[in-house]
Amino acid sequence: MSLLQTVNPEQAEGKVDELYDTFKEAIGFIPNAFRLYSINPEMLEQHWQYLSYHINHPTLSGKLMVMIRLLVSTAQHCEYCININTHLLNKELGMAMAEIHAIKDDPDKAPLEPREKALLKYVVKATLDSNAVDKSDIDVLHESGCSDQEIFDALHHGARQVASDILFNAFKIENDF
Repeated sequence: MSLLQTVNPEQAEGKVDELYDTFKEAIGFIPNAFRLYSINPEMLEQHWQYLSYHINHPTLSGKLMVMIRLLVSTAQHCEYCININTHLLNKELGMAMAEIHAIKDDPDKAPLEPREKALLKYVVKATLDSNAVDKSDIDVLHESGCSDQEIFDALHHGARQVASDILFNAFKIENDF
C-alpha cells in the first residue's frame, strides 16, 4: 500500500481510530491516502479538516474542487490522485468518462459555470508555472465574478494538491479502485 508503515483500520487506536470512523461515515471507506497520513495523527486530522472545508466550500462547487485535483494531478503524473478524482467525477458526480478525458485535454470543456471555469484554468496555469501568472490573470477572474477569497482558496487547493501528489508518488500509494 505504501513504502511507509501505515495504520490498518483494524489496528487503529485513539485519534486515528476516531478519524477512520469519521471517514467511513462521511465517504464510505478509508482511502489509502488517508492511511498514509495515519503515520502522523495530527497531520491526518489537519488533512481531513482541510478537505472538509473544500468539500463544503461556501461558494465554490465540489465539482470544481475535484476537477482542480484531477488536472493538477494529471500534470504531476500522480496516478493515485488521477484515479480517485476520475472515480469521483464519474461515479459520484455522474460525468461520462469521455467528458472527463476531454477536460484533461482541454479545461475549457469543463462543464462549469464561466466563473468556475476561469478559476480552474487559472489554477492549472499557476500550478504549472507560478511565474507565468500576473495581474491580468487576476483581473480576468475578478471580471468573471470571483472574489479574492475564492481565487486564494482555489489556488491554495491546487498548490496543496501538488504537495499531496509529491507525497503519494514518493511513497508509492496504491490506487483505491
